[in-house]
Amino acid sequence: MIPATLFNRRLLITCLVFLIQTSFLFAQDLPKAPHGQVIPLTPAPGYFTEPSIAVNGANPQQVVAVFQDNAHAAYSQDQGSTWQVVDVAPKNFRISGDVSTTFDSQGHAFVCYIAFDKLGTMNYWAHGATRNGIFVRRSLDGGKTWEASDHPVAEQPSAAGIPFEDKPYIVADTNPKSRFVGNLYVGWTRWRIADSQMVLSRSTDDGQTWSRPVEIDAHPGLPRDDNGAVEGFDGTVGPDGTLYTVWSQDDDIMFALSRDGGKTFSHARPIIHTAPIMFAMEALERANGFPQIAIDPTSKRLFVTWSDYRNGDIDVFLSSSDSGGKRWSPALRVNSDPLHDGADQFFQWLAVDPTDGAVNVMFYDRRKDPENRKQSVTIARSTDGGRTFPNYAWTGNEFESDGVFFGDYTGLATYGGRVYGAWMEKPASAPEPATPANQKPEENKETKPQPRGTIVVVGTADFGH
Repeated sequence: MIPATLFNRRLLITCLVFLIQTSFLFAQDLPKAPHGQVIPLTPAPGYFTEPSIAVNGANPQQVVAVFQDNAHAAYSQDQGSTWQVVDVAPKNFRISGDVSTTFDSQGHAFVCYIAFDKLGTMNYWAHGATRNGIFVRRSLDGGKTWEASDHPVAEQPSAAGIPFEDKPYIVADTNPKSRFVGNLYVGWTRWRIADSQMVLSRSTDDGQTWSRPVEIDAHPGLPRDDNGAVEGFDGTVGPDGTLYTVWSQDDDIMFALSRDGGKTFSHARPIIHTAPIMFAMEALERANGFPQIAIDPTSKRLFVTWSDYRNGDIDVFLSSSDSGGKRWSPALRVNSDPLHDGADQFFQWLAVDPTDGAVNVMFYDRRKDPENRKQSVTIARSTDGGRTFPNYAWTGNEFESDGVFFGDYTGLATYGGRVYGAWMEKPASAPEPATPANQKPEENKETKPQPRGTIVVVGTADFGH
C-alpha cells in the first residue's frame, strides 16, 4: 500500500508533467500564414546565407532578393510567385557578401555588398586585412539586369593596418514630401586594429557617388567581431526625411538620427538595454540579436526589434516610440510560446507595411522541438500598432542548423498586406558544396574544413485577401 503523502506527491508530479506537456503542445499549434508559399532560390545547397529582400513601392509586382556567397540577386516580376537568379558578384575581388537591397523613389533597385580577397585573424578582421571595400550596383528594370559598374561607397587598398569594412546595410528615402527624397544611405561597421566604429555614407545622385563616411557612434567599440563591438546597423526614414538609425553596442541598442539628409547626426545614445546580443545555441555556434528599426509613415510611430536571452532561452522583443525616439515602451515579447519553456526564437527581422501600418516580425522558431535543436520559420503580425502579435507558421518543416554557417541576417519586406521573407535552411541530406567559390566570407578556406551547405528560400504570405 502506497502512503498517502507519497501518493499525493506522485499525483502532483504527474499533473505537473501533464500541464507542461499540454502547454508545450498548445504553444506549437500555430495557424498557418494565409496564402503562404515557400520557394527555393538555390536548388542545390552551398554557402548561401544572409539574404535581404525588398519590394518596389512604385511597382509592387517587382521584388528583389539578394544573398551571398558570392553576391547574388534574384528578381520576381509577379509578386514573388516566380523567381530568376542572377550573379552580381564583382569580378576583381575573390569574395563578396554581406548583401542588402532596397528600391529607391524612382523604382530603381540596388544591391550593396562588401568585397575582399582575404580576412585577417579570426574575428579580428582588421589584423592583417587585405584590400576590401563596400560597393553598390543598380538595376533599372526591377532586378532583371544590373549595371556593370560597381560604385564604391568605401574602399581600402592593400596596406599595413588598413580598416576592414563590414556588415553594410542600405536604406532609401522614398517619401515624396521629404526634402531628401531619393537619398540613399549605407551604414556599416569599420573594424580597425584598436577598435570598431559605426560609420555612414550617403548618396544624392542615385547611388553613383558617395560621401566621405562620418562616424555616428558615441564612442568606438571593441575591435573583435563579437560582444562589445559596434555592429548591426539598420535605418529607416520618416515622412519628413528624418533618418533614424540603430545598432548594437555594450549590451545596449544605440540610437541616432539625422535631420539634414545624413550630413550630421544627433549624439548617439542607448535606448534599450539588452542581454548580450551575440550568443551560442544548441546546434548553432553563432547567432545574434542585432536590432532593426522601422516606421509607420501615417502615425510616425517607430518600432525596434531585437532578440536576447534575458528570460534564459532566447526570445524576440519589440519596443515602440511615439516621440521620435525620445522615449521607448517597455520590451514586448513577440513570440507567443510559454515563458521559460526552453525554446529559442532568434534571427528576427522587422518590416512595417507602408500602406496600412501593420508590423511584421519574422524569426526562426524552435518551439516544436523539445530538444531545442530544430527550427521552423514563424511570422508575427500586429495590426494594433505593435501591442499584440498573433504568431503564424510560415513553414511546416523543421530543419537542423548544425555544421553550417547561418550568417548574421534574414530579410523581410511588405506592401499592401503581402509579406515577403528570405531566410536560410539546411536540407536534410545536404551534400558538400560543389565549388570552392561558395564559401562564407567569414571563413578562410585554407584553414577551416568545408561545412555542409544551406539553401536560401523566399516565403510569401498575403494578409490582404
